[in-house]
Amino acid sequence: MSAQSPYAPPKANVEADAGIAEIDSLPVSETWKKRFRAMHRAGGPNLPKLKELAPEDRKHASVFNILAFLFGPFYYLAKGMWRKGIVLFVLCLIGILVLDFVMVLAGLGKYANATGFGAAAVFAVLANRDYYSKMVLGRNGWWWSK
Repeated sequence: MSAQSPYAPPKANVEADAGIAEIDSLPVSETWKKRFRAMHRAGGPNLPKLKELAPEDRKHASVFNILAFLFGPFYYLAKGMWRKGIVLFVLCLIGILVLDFVMVLAGLGKYANATGFGAAAVFAVLANRDYYSKMVLGRNGWWWSK
């Protein structure tokens, strides 16, 4: 019978701490490091383990980026993610034009001006995940690397 001693220290989760040292050496602010650590604990940019995190870490991992909401593709340009910023801008522009056209045809033209907020929300929700992918994982887009 090989029962674990109740006085033995808990086993360290080596896999969870493997990327933390790499995050600590990145040339970003402490705020970004805190976000990156929380995103790392949540399982990466897709955040599959988000519900398992403590509330404080969950808040840092799933932040709505207000600067990306306000500046959209310019924020992506400033962070060095210009390719993805251009592609998202074009996709959002096409989506807005199609949605506006459908809304005008349906007689809801006065509400069509609000569709721009949807595009801004796309940038705000994706910005932190994309920046994590760029800085921690070394991916700067969908099909191209670095």
